[in-house]
Amino acid sequence: MSRDLVIVESPAKAKTIGKYLGRGYRVRATVGHIMDLPEKKLGIDVDKSFTPELVPIPGKEKTIAEIKSAAKESREVLIATDPDREGEAIAQHVATQIKPKRGDAAIPIKRVLFHEITKDAVRAAIE
Repeated sequence: MSRDLVIVESPAKAKTIGKYLGRGYRVRATVGHIMDLPEKKLGIDVDKSFTPELVPIPGKEKTIAEIKSAAKESREVLIATDPDREGEAIAQHVATQIKPKRGDAAIPIKRVLFHEITKDAVRAAIE
């Protein structure tokens, strides 16, 4: 538990941000959305305030498992997905997936926003 985990959407961003942040951070990419409504049924519980039922997107199980594993080994998780509607949805889905189960130690989860991928902007956002 020595490094912080930064989660972004794109592998290219992960690589660049990893170079900017250095050894104290691990950067992982979701490669887009990880959760969605199920294909074979409505996916919304109309009797419970229209609560959505989200399931892993087929093929994303490995990505989710890798992010969960990396989160368990981290001091804190910094979710740095894009600052748009899609990025917010991905951030919420990631946070829900890595939230510790009852009895597990809580790992701080924070939202990080930056509007440009430059060394100064990324470091300022992380601080």
